[in-house]
Amino acid sequence: MSHDPITAQSSSAIIATGAAQPGVAQQHATRIIFLLSGFAMAAWAPLVPFVKLRLAISDGTLGLLLLCIGAGSTFSMPLTGFMTGKLGCKTVILIASILLLLALPLLSLMDSITGMALVLLVFGAAIGMIDVAMNVHAVVVEKASGRAMMSGFHGFFSLGSIFGAVAVTGLLFVGLTPFQSVMLVVVLLAILVTITSPHLWRETRHDGDGPMFVLPRGWVILLGFLCFVMFMTEGSMLDWGALFLTTERGVSAHQAGLGYAIFSVAMTAGRLAGDRIVSALGRYNVLMYGSLCATCGLILLTAVDNLWIAGLGFVMIGFGASNLVPIMFSAAGNQTSMPASMAIASVTTLGYAGILAGPALIGFIAQVSSLSVALGCVAAMMLCVTVCAKAVVR
Repeated sequence: MSHDPITAQSSSAIIATGAAQPGVAQQHATRIIFLLSGFAMAAWAPLVPFVKLRLAISDGTLGLLLLCIGAGSTFSMPLTGFMTGKLGCKTVILIASILLLLALPLLSLMDSITGMALVLLVFGAAIGMIDVAMNVHAVVVEKASGRAMMSGFHGFFSLGSIFGAVAVTGLLFVGLTPFQSVMLVVVLLAILVTITSPHLWRETRHDGDGPMFVLPRGWVILLGFLCFVMFMTEGSMLDWGALFLTTERGVSAHQAGLGYAIFSVAMTAGRLAGDRIVSALGRYNVLMYGSLCATCGLILLTAVDNLWIAGLGFVMIGFGASNLVPIMFSAAGNQTSMPASMAIASVTTLGYAGILAGPALIGFIAQVSSLSVALGCVAAMMLCVTVCAKAVVR
């Protein structure tokens, strides 16, 4: 399989320093940072019911509080593109990791709505920072390796998400308080950061005095839109998958979460095997057939009233979509119309807009028609990825 050339910004930074290119140690460090990011993000999920109880708030108020995470991420992501260009990925990853480790205990302690909103903003900003910085770092490491690695990196994020949710849930189950559970997680993550940080690649800066924020342009706009579609598809499974099974397929509320669990396992498996799949089939074939697989899964899920077929649909959506976003991040790092760090920041921000706006858009369509129709519209949008596959890997 042919690989795209290293962008001028990244290559000039590496050559200018006269340093050796990233090696095996940097590859392992990148995997651990992706794992850590997924772990920290998922550790928050089991705390949500305790936050609602502690603050004595309604579902509507809780929903507004949760928007603070997305708002913090959306604010920090464009700025992170500038920061990684000036400071390097290692510095930004360490700053974001420290913010995450400070925010997590506060999420288990804060007893006022205003305080919780501020902590969630910081938590969201830290997630946004580490998301952009680790993907820029991954692009440099992937290029230096000369082979596809991005899917595997994202697979470790998915693994971290599973481990984080299971770890905190398990600690709470055995009787620890939310604060005690989170502190054990923070200690573990701090150890991982300490072990990993010496191996993070320092020289990922680019030269020049560019602006703090650059509007996406040219090809990056297309990549951003496609990431919007992909993130909206993943978000639709998280936010609406269980409700679809209960309202449209008659599954009990206690079992409806199995749909998202099946989706998550299929996506994680697809990403862990993704580098070998991309190397064997090529980026174009993975984008085209993967998006078609996810589209067919959505159609089966919504059009066939059978639980076994619904389960197959969740598997097809998860596996088909698993390697699409990693390929788009690699493409953003390889394009030349914008600095790689700025392009990845723009694509990530537009993708996260899909997580923020997607659930509301699906809810509006479901309100005026049905949830099946709304998810069918997601399938139609997924076809845009199929149509644009050639342009992405040009």
